[in-house]
Amino acid sequence: MFVILAGILAIIGAVAGAYYFAMRPVTLRIAVGPANSDDLKVVQALTQAFAQKHGYVRLRPIQTDGATESAKALENGSVDLAIIRGDLDVPKNAQAVATLRKNVAVLWVPPPAKGKGKKSGPKITKISQLAGRKIGVVGRTPANVNLLKVILQQYGVDPAKVEIVQFPASEAVDAIRNQKADAYLAAGPVNSKITTDAINASMRDGGTPTFLGIDTAEAIAQNHPMYEASEIPAGAFGGSPDRPDDEVKTISFSHHIVARKGLSETTVAAFTRQLFAIRQQLMAEFPLAAKIETPDTDKDAAIPVHPGAAAFVDGEEKTFLDRYSDYIWWSLMALSAMGSAGAWFAGYLKKDQRNNNTHLRERLLDMLATARRSDSTEELDQMQAEADNIMRDTLQCFDNGAIEEGALTAFNIVLDQFHNAVADRKAVLASMPQSLQRAGAQFRATGTL
Repeated sequence: MFVILAGILAIIGAVAGAYYFAMRPVTLRIAVGPANSDDLKVVQALTQAFAQKHGYVRLRPIQTDGATESAKALENGSVDLAIIRGDLDVPKNAQAVATLRKNVAVLWVPPPAKGKGKKSGPKITKISQLAGRKIGVVGRTPANVNLLKVILQQYGVDPAKVEIVQFPASEAVDAIRNQKADAYLAAGPVNSKITTDAINASMRDGGTPTFLGIDTAEAIAQNHPMYEASEIPAGAFGGSPDRPDDEVKTISFSHHIVARKGLSETTVAAFTRQLFAIRQQLMAEFPLAAKIETPDTDKDAAIPVHPGAAAFVDGEEKTFLDRYSDYIWWSLMALSAMGSAGAWFAGYLKKDQRNNNTHLRERLLDMLATARRSDSTEELDQMQAEADNIMRDTLQCFDNGAIEEGALTAFNIVLDQFHNAVADRKAVLASMPQSLQRAGAQFRATGTL
């Protein structure tokens, strides 16, 4: 009994310990950059929100120089999560958790400069007319240059015959105002302040920029799965008249939150749940938070989804009992088997004691028969003393667990019958003359009177 109780307490302790270790907060390192970027600000806000809510998952931002460096940090295993661009080389160990935002490619040509003595080249209205021109790319990441090259190649423009110059985002406005290029490309959310400021800087002499539509966006998306056909709505960049004045076709790509392959499914599911639970809270301060979307769970997705994120999206996230119910069930089965084995072993060890008590009970039954025909009070007193010793041995066996309550009850019945037989026989002997008692004793001893 004590063995079973100890086993139950051990299992309860093990379950409690497992629950504590399974549910204690986990801190995930997330690579994000560059400094002062919207991505970094959103991650910092998530970090604070997770800490305030005392969530299961906490974040520790690791600042990098950009999405390329963040991808490398995930690839070498120095971080658990990373914010990466979908049009870059995605690390083989990256699995999608969420889509942070979508970015569109914006190609535009400033209005021609007006003024005495100034000449401008032929007006650019199509991407195919960019051959031999200088194109300024906003942002220093090489990914934007690669994006431009993909677009040019789709229109048969050899990138080698185009002069490409890059301007850091902080210097783009001045470069555009100083007419450093014939056309410009920027990539970012539709409501990106960097893109809007760059377009506003290209306004001059009352003219409006010409937006170059990518009419072959669907073909690009077919050939390059990391891109999607998209549209820039009219008036997306403000102004009067609207900029652009009509819907413009373009291509888009996503910034993803990815997790290192092999990261706990439970941890990633909890992170995804917390992310989408806190999203509404962040929207007032960071409108970009409204753009956070669940990952693509299709098998042919450009970035395979992490099983933990997929479990959250599909509503198949496992609770603590779901994850460990099999272990608990098998532990209980093992305890039951151990209890049965322990009971059998304990019974086996007490077999001799139990057999001895059985012989003593048989001896008591023999004494019962002897007591009914005894002619000597001395003999009855000796048997009663022996019965007391048998009773003491039987009670000790019961306390040790060698016999059960049913056996003890049977013994008590026999013992009561024996005491009644002794009392009745003593009453009979007391009423008989001493001469008859001696004659009876002699007859039983010798067979003669």
